[in-house]
Amino acid sequence: MPTSSASTTDSAKPAGGGGVQSLERAFDLLERMADAGGEVGLSELSASSGLPLPTIHRLMRTLVACGYVRQQPNRRYALGPRLIRLGESASRLLGTWARPYLARLVEETGETANMALLDGDEIVYVAQVPSKHSMRMFTEVGRRVLPHSTGVGKALLAGFPDDEVRSLLSRTGMPAATEKTITTPDGFLAALDDVRRLGYAVDDNEQEIGVRCLAVSVPDSPTAAAISISGPAGRVTEAATDRIVPVLQQVATELSQALASSGTQ
Repeated sequence: MPTSSASTTDSAKPAGGGGVQSLERAFDLLERMADAGGEVGLSELSASSGLPLPTIHRLMRTLVACGYVRQQPNRRYALGPRLIRLGESASRLLGTWARPYLARLVEETGETANMALLDGDEIVYVAQVPSKHSMRMFTEVGRRVLPHSTGVGKALLAGFPDDEVRSLLSRTGMPAATEKTITTPDGFLAALDDVRRLGYAVDDNEQEIGVRCLAVSVPDSPTAAAISISGPAGRVTEAATDRIVPVLQQVATELSQALASSGTQ
């Protein structure tokens, strides 16, 4: 007697992990598009994913119809505007969910704690818990800055190959926020080498005179993320750095573990 599985297409079959294969493939294509800069051709997707062109074409037609992908006049495909709403909502929720970890940073370091993401070529702050000191730093949630003048920017870009960093800097430019801002690609790449060697990044009066920031990336975050503390240079001294950095690293590790566990059921 025939069964319903006889009419099931390959793309609709359950995947090995219990998911739906077509969904897994569609999200994989979206992530590959993002990794490629947001715009690709079908042949590029086929080469990178290993999927046959007809399968990719069918999936892309569905994504276009839903607004998550759009087809350009040159026949290439680009990430669509409906993803913006999803990304913004996810960023807000991630920031809200991370606040208890930032609050712990404030309690243990005494300084303002921040969380930031790399969004395209910019840094966007998604959460902050202010210090209890009367003199404290404040960065508006949602603020966007260029990465070359920030501790979180250095922490995030230290995980990228040098050629990708150079490409980003060529797109954004390196305007000086203060007299101490690094304004050359070679100087910035040297600073990233320090981040990789030390395990943390420093913004030493580079975004705002009188302010120092210490930052670390969140390991294995589903999107590039970093946490930091910022405070007056008179408080965030070299001696304070030795005390604060281990706390930053520990909280980043715990946040990473919580992110990983939240994705499993």
